[in-house]
Amino acid sequence: MQKLTFGMNVSLDGYIAAPGDDLGWSMPSDELFQWWSDRVGATGLALYGRKLWETMSSHWPTADKQPDATPAAIEYARRWRDMPKVVFSSTISAVDWNSRLFAGDAVTEIARLKAEGGGPMDIGGATLAAAAMRAGLIDEYVIVTHPVLVGGGTPFFTTLDNWVNLTLVETRTFPGSVILTRYETKR
Repeated sequence: MQKLTFGMNVSLDGYIAAPGDDLGWSMPSDELFQWWSDRVGATGLALYGRKLWETMSSHWPTADKQPDATPAAIEYARRWRDMPKVVFSSTISAVDWNSRLFAGDAVTEIARLKAEGGGPMDIGGATLAAAAMRAGLIDEYVIVTHPVLVGGGTPFFTTLDNWVNLTLVETRTFPGSVILTRYETKR
C-alpha cells in the first residue's frame, strides 16, 4: 500500500490560501524551498486538484527558462516536470508535463492508486485533499506553518465526520520562524 501525504504551507490560523487565493504570505526561505524541492524529487506520484494544478502548471514548466531563474528554481522545475502526476478534474480536457487526467470518482481512484503499491504519493489541492481526508485515505500530514494570520480563505483541514488521531513524527524550524510538523495517522 502506497503512503499518501497531504502537505502544504499553512497560515497560523489554518489557511493554505488567503482570501482571493492570495499566497503571498507563504514565500519560502531558500532552506524551506530546498526542502520542498527534495520532497518533490522523492515523490513517486503527485495527485492534484484542478485549482492547484492550474497554479503549478502556469509557472513551473518554464520557470527554469526565466532569465532570473536561480539554481534552486531550475532544479525544482525539472523535478516538477519529471514527477508523475494525476490531475483530478471534470472541467479541463487536457494536461501536460508527465501528467494524466482523471475525471471519475476521486476517492475510488485514490484508493486504487494506493493499493497499487510503489513510491510515496503526495496529494495537493484543498477540495481533493478534503475528499481523501474524509475517506480516511491520508496517511501523513505535513504542515508547514508560517507566522501570519490571514483571517480567512482556503482551510487546510476540512470538516470531518469522525476524529482522526495522529502521532507527531517530526518537527523542524526554518528561517523566518516557519515550523514544520509532520504527523502520521494512527491506524
